Amino acid sequence: MNARIQPELQQLRIFAAVAQARSYRRAATLLNLSPSAVSQALRRLEQGLGLPLLNRSTRSVALTAAGERLLVQSLPALQQLEQAFASVRELGGELSGSLRLSVPRSAARLLLAPIVARFVRTHPQVQLELSTQDEMVDIIERGFDAGVRFAERLPADMVAVPLGAAQRFVVVARPDLLARVGAPQLPQDLLGRPCIRQRFASGALFHWEFSSQGQDLTLDVQGPLTVDDQSVVLPLALEGLGFAYVYEQAVREHLASGRLQQVLAGFCPEGTAFSLYYPGRRQASPALRAFIELLKDGLPA
Repeated sequence: MNARIQPELQQLRIFAAVAQARSYRRAATLLNLSPSAVSQALRRLEQGLGLPLLNRSTRSVALTAAGERLLVQSLPALQQLEQAFASVRELGGELSGSLRLSVPRSAARLLLAPIVARFVRTHPQVQLELSTQDEMVDIIERGFDAGVRFAERLPADMVAVPLGAAQRFVVVARPDLLARVGAPQLPQDLLGRPCIRQRFASGALFHWEFSSQGQDLTLDVQGPLTVDDQSVVLPLALEGLGFAYVYEQAVREHLASGRLQQVLAGFCPEGTAFSLYYPGRRQASPALRAFIELLKDGLPA
């Protein structure tokens, strides 16, 4: 019977990074290693176990059945070890380690910049990474410490920390567009006017939400232009290409200057707030706890 070589901790770390990134090159970048070092470590791990863990092609990396089992069973232990190492480092004084957050582009743009700036200045030894994507992701599977999403979209088993005030959506348009097509008096009036639509990464279209006298209304608006990034909607509205459904916080300056005008103000609901969330079944890392403390202190003015 051939003896198997016990895997090394660094090999397991590299395997988990490749398995989550589905890419040798992206994993190497995350780990600050060369692609050849990553490849060699995985080769030694597979040789030691006597089983292939990854199926490689020129374009993708996929887990074998053995790789799937190893990832599922080793990832919680690796995360606990990282937290233990970071906790011990705290005894030496300065906080270090890494913190990976999955956040929507809108939250990164509207809320997180001042918090991130304070955190980086306070804890310069922590490697903070923001991964911006609007679609909901499994933060545990993808190796994130925490995520940011609207409170009502959070999985039930997550711990949530409020992040700022409610984010209200409003409908805006350029004055010359309103003069040409007329201002809508009811939300349904938008169905006959040009609107800038947004499509999610899942392929679903973003429906505009309204409320009146306790009744909710959702509209699948129409228009000549559809985009896949909310941040693109505002510049296009400023070009007069259609009505836009955007965050009120993002358009305050343009409303004050008169470049845009708000319509249907009485029909736009108050909105909900973003929350930072993380798995409730494991202890937050020291870096994440420090980030949460900044949130509890409140957003800077």
